[in-house]
Amino acid sequence: MTGSNIIPEQWKYPTLQSLPVRKILVLKLRAIGDVLLSTSVLRNLREAFPDARIDFLTEHPARDIIDSNPDIDNALVFHTKNDRIVPWLWRLYKADYDLVFDLFCNPRSAQLCWATRANVRVGYPFRGRKYAYSAYVESRSNEIHNVDFNLDPLRALDIPIIDTEPHVPVDERDAEWATDITKRLRSQHPLLVAMNPSGTWETKRWGLEKFAALADALIEKHNALPILLWGPGEKDDVESIQAQMTNKPYIPPVTSLKQLAALLQQCDFTISNDAGPMHISAAVGTPTLGIFGPTNPYLQGPYHTRSSWVRLDDLDCIACNLTTCDIGNVCMTDLQVSAVLQAFENMMKESTK
Repeated sequence: MTGSNIIPEQWKYPTLQSLPVRKILVLKLRAIGDVLLSTSVLRNLREAFPDARIDFLTEHPARDIIDSNPDIDNALVFHTKNDRIVPWLWRLYKADYDLVFDLFCNPRSAQLCWATRANVRVGYPFRGRKYAYSAYVESRSNEIHNVDFNLDPLRALDIPIIDTEPHVPVDERDAEWATDITKRLRSQHPLLVAMNPSGTWETKRWGLEKFAALADALIEKHNALPILLWGPGEKDDVESIQAQMTNKPYIPPVTSLKQLAALLQQCDFTISNDAGPMHISAAVGTPTLGIFGPTNPYLQGPYHTRSSWVRLDDLDCIACNLTTCDIGNVCMTDLQVSAVLQAFENMMKESTK
């Protein structure tokens, strides 16, 4: 795929060959999973511009996803509740970037991109935001995985794509912390299965009672230990799952995103709703089963060759992409424990081939 296939021919833009590229900015404000999937661009930018400074601007909840990434020089963090936009516009204008990618393309990120006044500013022209970019890329968000959606702006500028894998850093301290926990857990359970019942949309959440039944089945059939993941405001959910179980799962302590990544890396498998932990798990190489309903696993599924997903394919409304449901969220309520367990066991078999 070449740039001429993505950027409309009538839209003129400077070629990178004719410009010095000393400073690069990548904008992806949120959410955690989306920010993680955008990290696939960084290795390619670093390979193409080894001497350039690469900055990444995101909002605070996703900071741990990009902080310590070896392919960036600076993690810039926008605090949504406290930061005013005008000082940021001035700060980015003075930074003197040569190349900017807006991979978020909402009104705020478009403003931030425009303020840089970089010679090459690339984004998607959603809802009149074309003004912010010196070149725009026609969106294929309904056709390709989100990883490739993020890589399309690089393809548009003929930047070689040598690596498509998202990356989340796991440092030695967090790896040791996770190893200490999992070593103790494995003394009684040889199989560790992380389970994530969270989700930013209510429609993406499989029932807590079903997670409880699945966790019991994993213990009884596979001598597995379910590790119930939780984040801010989610402790009640995992305690509810535990209360509904016959057997005892493991509920980890409060973790940072980096600790979560380290813990998931030490697990044998992960079962997750479509949410940030699903993408983190796949990124650290753990075979991951995604539970899907309103979102499309072909576009947002776990990006890992040994991962899989399960959903009710025969529903007419599947992958509706709606955050609310008028028909009882049947894509989740009708998805049975037996179907998810079978999908998990199929993934187990495939992962050992």
